[in-house]
Amino acid sequence: MLNIIFNNLIYKKYRGLILCIGDLCVVILSFLLSYWARMDFNITRIGEVNLGTALIGFGIVLTVYTICFLAFKIYKSLWKYIGLVETLRIGMAVVCASAILIALVLLCSINSFYISIIFTAGLLAVLMMFNMRLLYRLLRRYSMKSGLPKENVVIIGAGDGGYILLKEILQNEKMHVNVVGFVDDQRVNKMISGYNVLGSTYDLPELVAKYHVTSAYIAIPSASKGDLRRINDLCQSLKLKTKIMREADSLLEDELGKRRYPVEDISIEDLLGRGEIHLEQHEVSSYLCDRVVCVTGAGGSIGSELCRQIMRFRPKQLVMIDINENNLYMLEQEFYRSQRHGKVDSGIKMVSLIVSIRDEAALHQVFEQYHPEVVFHAAAHKHVPLMETRPQEAIKNNVFGTHHVIRACIANRVSRFIMISTDKAVNPTNVMGATKRMTEMLLQAYGDNGVTKMAAVRFGNVLGSNGSVIPIFKEQIAEGGPITITDKRIIRYFMTIPEAAQLVLQAGFYADKGEIFVLDMGEPVKILDLAEKMIRLSGYKPYEDIDIVEIGLRPGEKMYEELHLYGETATKTKNNLISKINVMQITKAQVEEKLSLLSQALSEEHDKQDYRKLMLELIQTGEVVQA
Repeated sequence: MLNIIFNNLIYKKYRGLILCIGDLCVVILSFLLSYWARMDFNITRIGEVNLGTALIGFGIVLTVYTICFLAFKIYKSLWKYIGLVETLRIGMAVVCASAILIALVLLCSINSFYISIIFTAGLLAVLMMFNMRLLYRLLRRYSMKSGLPKENVVIIGAGDGGYILLKEILQNEKMHVNVVGFVDDQRVNKMISGYNVLGSTYDLPELVAKYHVTSAYIAIPSASKGDLRRINDLCQSLKLKTKIMREADSLLEDELGKRRYPVEDISIEDLLGRGEIHLEQHEVSSYLCDRVVCVTGAGGSIGSELCRQIMRFRPKQLVMIDINENNLYMLEQEFYRSQRHGKVDSGIKMVSLIVSIRDEAALHQVFEQYHPEVVFHAAAHKHVPLMETRPQEAIKNNVFGTHHVIRACIANRVSRFIMISTDKAVNPTNVMGATKRMTEMLLQAYGDNGVTKMAAVRFGNVLGSNGSVIPIFKEQIAEGGPITITDKRIIRYFMTIPEAAQLVLQAGFYADKGEIFVLDMGEPVKILDLAEKMIRLSGYKPYEDIDIVEIGLRPGEKMYEELHLYGETATKTKNNLISKINVMQITKAQVEEKLSLLSQALSEEHDKQDYRKLMLELIQTGEVVQA
């Protein structure tokens, strides 16, 4: 019934007027009750009232109250979200109206008998208006109930996140669940909005049996990855359907503005990595704030996240360079939306440019026009099997493209250059890794240039990046399997995209003369374990619902990844998650000679095996090998 009334077109069109009339009726009733109380509840004395005087009095009262209600905008608030702010608005509106009416009584020398009536009527009006809204909420909640059975849910986390999630569940008619209570390690035996904190996470087995719980919603925004893994593993062992609450500003609407659920399935990214890194804000800000910052490969996974993190430090201008127009366009639109919604400083200028790093002349033109002060170089071909098929493309883009960017930085007096490298550059067995190792050598040869501070940042696999194992596994699970892995013994280091980008920004502050910074990747992950966990998170059983098939190592792929070359010495920086590798002894003449040999080989169109052999030889630090 309520849905029929409140979804009516007339109500929607005249909602403010209808609610105002309702509240004014409450005001009239409160004055009648107040007057009656002043008459000692003697109904016979009401006949003593002069009707004309009463109508004039009610006209004045309604006028004053209407003005105050409109002034405090009490009809802008939705009743189902009534809370402290709305209550204060109602109270202030009534207080102001009562004050005005009392002032009129005193100024017009009217019988002070009416002052007590005005005061009492104001109290009654506040109580009745607030209770009317609470009644609406109760009726709405009752009308949302259906005859269908609901699954019992516990909310893990009795803090602000849990409170917000509870309110959203109670108000969202699509959330067909019954909250039996909270679970929290720190607030046992407390009560949140009428719901008990039933116990700690260690009490979950008993609580699940006692309350017939079938689902658990995790609402702990501050939880570490380790705590999330522990809670998720516990829930999985109890066969609970487990979901996690996302950030508060994304609870109510999705990208298209449609109402969405406030909880989502736990993803593998929620469980791996260390979460947000605590940066030395003043250090990062010192070289990014109010500067012109350029990012190559801005449309890629790492490049786009670098751009997002850079925007938090309010650069003067962000110049985004990429050859992929679709990715670049979508990133630009994302920032425009963020600026419109106040999430990003609207004063930051943004420029999106379709430029290939292979085109040195175009790079110089861009740098001369926009004068970047800091350059993050994330543009690269990164897929190992594809680069084995066409190694010359990796050489042109990764090696010569990076050479072009470095030369453009020095020629245009860029103050700082930070390059993204990879663990595949360490003792590489494939073309992609060899080209990235060559870029590190280029960086170190040009590092002591007297103009541009330079550094490279080396890290392993990034969770969820384009073409990485996580999206591939997700697609294979969605298709019903099987999941294919190259070898059941293979292990990899993993880091989340935001985590990697934040550490790159921090390492950028330490840049000087071509140092290589290595990020602490944490504990390595066995790919087989990763596949099994992703299957379970999707609600399936490994090897029963979704099979896992071993297909063998791909060309150029290693069983284990490394983060240090033999002979490299690493020292810790002020940030314990970042180590510095000292600059190796290599001259510009040496790398120019290597580039000359690569250029000659490209012009002669060699076989892919010849390119591969040449690249692996050229990255050795000894004498240059003739092609």
